[in-house]
Amino acid sequence: MLEVYERPFDPRSPVVCIDEKSFQLLSSKRKALALGPGKAKREDYEYQRNGTANAFVAVEPLGKPRHVRVTARRTARDFAAFVYFIVMVKYAAADKVVLVTDNLNTHFAKSWVATFGQAKADQIMDRIEWHYTPFHGSWLNMAEIEINVLSKQCLRQRFGERATATKHIRAWQRRRNLAGKGISWQFTRAKARERFKLAA
Repeated sequence: MLEVYERPFDPRSPVVCIDEKSFQLLSSKRKALALGPGKAKREDYEYQRNGTANAFVAVEPLGKPRHVRVTARRTARDFAAFVYFIVMVKYAAADKVVLVTDNLNTHFAKSWVATFGQAKADQIMDRIEWHYTPFHGSWLNMAEIEINVLSKQCLRQRFGERATATKHIRAWQRRRNLAGKGISWQFTRAKARERFKLAA
């Protein structure tokens, strides 16, 4: 995994990290007080639960774009459709997509077979060099860093409907992409050997 992160940037073989996050859809029971000079938006502490939504996040740390898709759920079919969008649409010009994910039970070839059939699943998988984070080591997926930024900068506010959440998340994604925000990964193989007392 760390060797993958040390590879030089190659647009023909981009390293793309994918993860997902569920979040609650909450609406306020009372109308918030509007913004004013020197005053933040004020919301009542009471809210109404409107179910949940899911955000799939793909980030290319060196190339710097990120792509977020909001879905009602995070089923195997939802994940397979998102990976298809990344691999076959967004990175259609690449020779191969180096994909980093965790070991969630939906993150396997069977999800593509169930969604697209064997022939199309094989076509998708042929374009992927897949790398799984170790068990209990999902923190090695840089998509978690991007999701943390999304959570702090966007998901702390209340969204009563999935459509509203999607609108705000797309605006956040657009700002991040225009600003060219990448991820400066510092945990190298050398640091891992030192930390875990591993032989060279």
